[in-house]
Order: sequence, then structure tokens, then C-alpha cells
Amino acid sequence: MQKLNESWFSSWFDTPYYHILYKDRDYKEAEHFMKKLTGYLKLSKGDSILDLACGRGRHSISLNKLGFDVTGVDISPASIVYAKDFENDTLHFKVHDMCKPFPSKFDAVFNLFTSFGYFEKEEDNLRTLYSVKSNLNEGGKGVIDFMNVNYVLQNLIEKETKTVNKIKFLIHRYEKEGYLYKDISFTDVNESYTFTEKVKILTLDDFHSYFKKVGIDLICTFGNYNLESFDVNNSTRLILIFN
Repeated sequence: MQKLNESWFSSWFDTPYYHILYKDRDYKEAEHFMKKLTGYLKLSKGDSILDLACGRGRHSISLNKLGFDVTGVDISPASIVYAKDFENDTLHFKVHDMCKPFPSKFDAVFNLFTSFGYFEKEEDNLRTLYSVKSNLNEGGKGVIDFMNVNYVLQNLIEKETKTVNKIKFLIHRYEKEGYLYKDISFTDVNESYTFTEKVKILTLDDFHSYFKKVGIDLICTFGNYNLESFDVNNSTRLILIFN
């Protein structure tokens, strides 16, 4: 199904099956996290936020409900078409490649739910960070919400079966050559499909290295959506606040 030279995320994220498999993502958790995060950052109602790699807009919608002026961008046209149904005067969605600067500046730029490290080329990770930096107003803050790879690898469920909307998804997770892979296979209407998710295994030290190259200052790190301290072995998330 994937076209020649098409990235895995461009092909997989734009299918209806991606949204079927992940349809039970927790909106209450997203709202809780956005309240905690915007409170910590001392953002005021009306401040502008760029939600980078927003998907169908789960976090963007929560942020807008809190009173912020939000722009959600994603590389998936299908996700943006869906999200546009929720647009209003202070909530907008656009198709955009996060490796490139968006033509506006914001009080905060959020990259949430492990939406970083997808690229084959290391330079594209750096380009994304340069873009985030260029999109921040003076005094603006950036946020990357990434998986804590130490915790994930220690608790990896290699094989799993999930049935959603009567479709049985066979999931295989594994580590290979510095990436965490998830192979997803299923059959629907007598046709078989296989997609692979691939995310670079990035530690806090790796982000320190990236930030130094780009000229970004790390302000603090958190280990979960309650913004508790980061513990390299036990935290479920690696949340980075920077400017």
C-alpha cells in the first residue's frame, strides 16, 4: 500500500485504520495534561499556541476550550479534514510539514504524544527543532512530549492482539538499529494490510545533544502528565520544556 519513497507516517496516518486502531485515546487525559502544562507555563487566555503534528486535533481542541488561540498542523490531509470540523475564530487547522517553519510566531509550540523522531535522516530531527525555535515569540516556550524509552523498553509487550470495530489487529513491537518498531497487520473486507510504525529511540542525553546543536535551552523535564519529576527508569513520559 505504501508508495515508493513515501514515509511510513504519511501512508499510515492517512488511512482510516490508524484512527480505528487508536480511537479510544483518552480525551480526559489530554484535557488534564493541557491544564497542567499551560498552568506551569503561565500562559494567559488568548495566548497563541502551535500544536505541531496535531493529528485529528485532540490536544488543539482541549487547548482552545481553555481559552487559547490555537493552530494545529499535521502532515496528514485526512486528519486535517476531520479536524477542520472543529474550527472557529480561535482554532485553525492546516496541512504542514513540521520540518519546515510555519509562517507565524507563537507564545508556545507543543509537540505532543511522541510525535518526534519519525524521520530516516538525522538532519530532519534537527530541522524540526530549528523550525520550532523560529516559530517562538520572544520569551515563548517549546514543549516536546516524548516516550521515556528506558521505561518503554523495560516494559515492552512484544506481541498483542486488539480487536476494534470487528477488525483484529496483530501488533508486533521490537527494537532494531536504534529505532522502536511496531508492525501492525490485519484483514478487512478480505484484503490484508501491514503497516509499520518506526520511532527513533531518543534518550534525555540525545535531546541534550540536539538542543546544543540548535541553540535551544532546556528549562526542565517532567516524567508524566501530572508534571512529576522525571525518573529515567520509572517515568512513563519524557516531557521537555525549552526556549
